[in-house]
Amino acid sequence: MKILVINSGSSSIKFQLFSMKENKIMAFGLIEQIGEPTGKIKMGSFHHEEPITKMLHIKNHEQGIEIISSFLIDEKIIKGLDELDGIGHRMVHGGTMRETEFLNDKIIKAIENFSSLAPLHNPPGLAGVKATMSKAPHVPQVAVFDTAFHQTMPQYAYMYALPYELYERLHIRRYGFHGTSHHFVATQAAKELKKPLQKCNFITLHLGNGASIAAIKNGKCVDTSMGLSPLEGLIMGTRSGDIDPAILFYLEREEGLDIKELDTLLNKKSGLKGICGTNDLREIKAKIKDGDEKAKLAFDMFCYRIKKYIGAYFAVLGRVDALVFTGGIGENAVSVRRKICGELKIFGIGINKKQSEKRGVLVHFESKKSAVKLLVVPTNEELAIAKQTQHLIQKTAKRS
Repeated sequence: MKILVINSGSSSIKFQLFSMKENKIMAFGLIEQIGEPTGKIKMGSFHHEEPITKMLHIKNHEQGIEIISSFLIDEKIIKGLDELDGIGHRMVHGGTMRETEFLNDKIIKAIENFSSLAPLHNPPGLAGVKATMSKAPHVPQVAVFDTAFHQTMPQYAYMYALPYELYERLHIRRYGFHGTSHHFVATQAAKELKKPLQKCNFITLHLGNGASIAAIKNGKCVDTSMGLSPLEGLIMGTRSGDIDPAILFYLEREEGLDIKELDTLLNKKSGLKGICGTNDLREIKAKIKDGDEKAKLAFDMFCYRIKKYIGAYFAVLGRVDALVFTGGIGENAVSVRRKICGELKIFGIGINKKQSEKRGVLVHFESKKSAVKLLVVPTNEELAIAKQTQHLIQKTAKRS
């Protein structure tokens, strides 16, 4: 079974083609700067040791999908997109939908309706859908939602203390994001502990330029840090995370900032970048070595916010089997993991320093006496999307 996974951004398309029999990547690539004068193309396959890179004007997502199709045909991996068994699309916002869904007129309409909640994510996601549908109209197309895993949260966890009619009329509530990643690493962690996921309590930490944390009880999400949008929660690369909302009113009065400027401030100019001028943790660590106080402050703030959420989620869960770190920072930033876990001794957590030095691989780094397991589990959202796409297609085939 061959499954193509498409992750469409506002000016990009990331893809991976999987052979599901071997769980093997047959081809991969990233097309960037769609719609700009010069776009970037980087694509590779199992035929080549080094990816192919090109600079080319790419008018729209439809042309991007055409480039991907031509590459796969030229590489003799497939004869055309209509040969695929399925195409899985990452969709950021699915509202309250809990399941992976076949893309049909009804689901596409629902995704369009959620676009007001995710204006930077859902429209380009749908552009990718429409482009692949035009190229492969008979291939099953599936939507996998970042929000789906979090829809098991109880109402008291996902509601905001705003007038209830805003929830009824405008659907203002916590939705959560990175759900595909949180679910994937939780599943892998359960296998590592040799326990059914349904009997596991985890705190999963997806730490990258975007960052979120989830409380998982008996295999289901009961709370998560991101909210109506991906802005709430942890301090991120360029996002503020939790702030006093009165700051926005104050900035409007004192600085005359309008809604668009405030949106840009919180989403693109805040977080680590806002404190020390860069959102790259490697650069922050280099600055700290050079004695940069703002870089040290940004690092400490980042870790402190995570530690606060972990403490809160210990209270929510009661029993925690493991802290599970993933994402670019979670998998590779030894200093972040050590600082956070080293300050959680009150929960009986201890670190194995030698194990904690390992990067980018599945590893235990708890000490022998630690009451809680500490895991690094590399995330693979594309493989998770491919597996969910395969599962839905096979389940439907069995029914028919």
